[in-house]
Amino acid sequence: MSDILPAGTPAPDFTLPVTPDQKLSLSELRGKPVILAFYPADWSPVCGDQMGLYNEILPEFEKHGAELLGISVDGAWCHVAFAEARSYRFPLLADFEPKGEVARAYGVYRSADGMSERALFVIDKDGKIAWSYLSPIGVNPGADGILDALESLPK
Repeated sequence: MSDILPAGTPAPDFTLPVTPDQKLSLSELRGKPVILAFYPADWSPVCGDQMGLYNEILPEFEKHGAELLGISVDGAWCHVAFAEARSYRFPLLADFEPKGEVARAYGVYRSADGMSERALFVIDKDGKIAWSYLSPIGVNPGADGILDALESLPK
């Protein structure tokens, strides 16, 4: 079982590829809430369902001023194909090299499997983890916990 970072912990900063030639740093989003959705792999049925749900309810996240970032150990080209095929309107970040470095920093890397756990984090505008959740790997955690955490953030 992973040692997921708990609420109250400063969120580790990172810079990851969003496309083969563009990167995004968590610190660039300081001042607004950020949702990190770690997932095991592009193209898996549960991951597709989970990311599809978040894509559908993206306007609810945006009502809170929140940015959603999907993160897996798949490469940037794989993410581009997955996002285009599913018409995702949020970035998928490639925690590809060094493999799982960001997932490890958040305590959600599955060393035995070489992928991240299915884990969620809501980070407040000051860069602290406000809520974290580790889902069973084969279960779509839905969005209720994320929405509750966003509702609880100070305005």
